[in-house]
Amino acid sequence: MTATVVVCPRRGAALPAAALGVLRSAERVLGVPGLDAGAAAGAGDWDGTGPADLPDGTVLLVPAGHRLAGAPGAVPPPVGHGTLDAIAVMDRLRSPGGCPWDAEQTHESLLRYLVEECYELYQAVEDGDRTELREELGDVLLQVLFHARVATEHPDTPFGIDEVATGLVDKLVGRHPHVFAAGEHVATAADQDRRWDELKRAEKQRGSSLDGVAAAQPAVALAAKLTSRTARAGLPADLLPDGEDTGERLFRLAAAGQLAGADPEAALRTAARAFDDRVRTAEKAAVADGRDPHALTAQDWRRYWPSA
Repeated sequence: MTATVVVCPRRGAALPAAALGVLRSAERVLGVPGLDAGAAAGAGDWDGTGPADLPDGTVLLVPAGHRLAGAPGAVPPPVGHGTLDAIAVMDRLRSPGGCPWDAEQTHESLLRYLVEECYELYQAVEDGDRTELREELGDVLLQVLFHARVATEHPDTPFGIDEVATGLVDKLVGRHPHVFAAGEHVATAADQDRRWDELKRAEKQRGSSLDGVAAAQPAVALAAKLTSRTARAGLPADLLPDGEDTGERLFRLAAAGQLAGADPEAALRTAARAFDDRVRTAEKAAVADGRDPHALTAQDWRRYWPSA
């Protein structure tokens, strides 16, 4: 005799869709005490009896990560169960009795953290650090969950994470008719890029080719994005900025890189980080010779400067 084990999110009342049939036919449903999903399913409290010792027809609900030896017939937790846990934790932190700091935050006060976390994620990708990448993705997800939770409290136009996710689903489905609807075919990534732009323009009803370009992004990335958008709109390259002041010369370099198929922002970051490495290498070499790295002369810098 044995019970069927269903693995649920650790927090919240969600149940795996794959388990619904099992639950409907269950003769008895038990759950780990305190499990929200168990309460939602009307489960009785499980006393710790091993699944193999429970009678056939019993369904045992346990949270993801629960150590349970010998659990044949286990239903895997729903994909995204960790996200459901994160939503529940964010809600607890923001609610009365939660964290005072979290409760005080606004969309505006969180902006600097959003920017910082995005740059840290960017660097983790650049560095190829898989451990950091996973952590930084979590930190960016936190910003999304935090803003969505704050948004539920708006007095006039509240919305939450479900509205955010539903809007995203609708956008992805609507902009991929070749995947989710019959009758349209996209052969290449370049074709999809053009089709995406057409669908976006129709959806947003934009009056300008530059509508939707975020002006707050880094200047090199902004110049590249403006160049990309105007090129798609058929703007001749000779109408791009061509003056000789610093800003226009930088714009011209960024535009040239973008039109050549490069990513000017990434290229500049690569050059900047390589320069950072060479400065630090020179300073370490000076320290190894007993020199003060904060008092190097031009001659000293040239002496310790690493070769390319």
